[in-house]
Amino acid sequence: MAALNIVLHEPEIPQNTGNIGRTCVAAGAKLHLIEPLGFRINEKALKRAGMDYWSELDVYTYVNYEHFMEKHPGAKIYYATTKGHHLYSDVSYESDCFIMFGKESGGIPERILKAHPDTCVRIPMLGETRSLNLANAAAIVLYEALRQNQFAGMKLEGELHHLNWEEE
Repeated sequence: MAALNIVLHEPEIPQNTGNIGRTCVAAGAKLHLIEPLGFRINEKALKRAGMDYWSELDVYTYVNYEHFMEKHPGAKIYYATTKGHHLYSDVSYESDCFIMFGKESGGIPERILKAHPDTCVRIPMLGETRSLNLANAAAIVLYEALRQNQFAGMKLEGELHHLNWEEE
């Protein structure tokens, strides 16, 4: 079965990467980390944010963007950026595509965005808001891609637990 891929270009904050890793496990997605990282992979904060899910995560690291591109020739990559011309919900995500997010302090480098303007996507925000938290943005776009792919392979049905709010 094909898996969606989340790519973090030079992430800086271990808690964000840990949270994204946990979301990837829940979504059946792979996580790709492009160095340099602002932390060590074995850092306590990263594992704490990813909880006990980190050992279940398919995670790959690359020395730089060029190394990532070498390893994935011809891959369909969407670049999440506040500079994107397309809303994240208006593109059609392939079941094995890559969705890239930039580092917390500066996003994806301008040279990369300029080379791929047709696959740059953005999440709409009000007013002068600069950006969303990286982990939140990754979850928003990943779950839209999952929705478009009918949540393939995910648990959709099962026993529902209803709360009884009435006093007995």
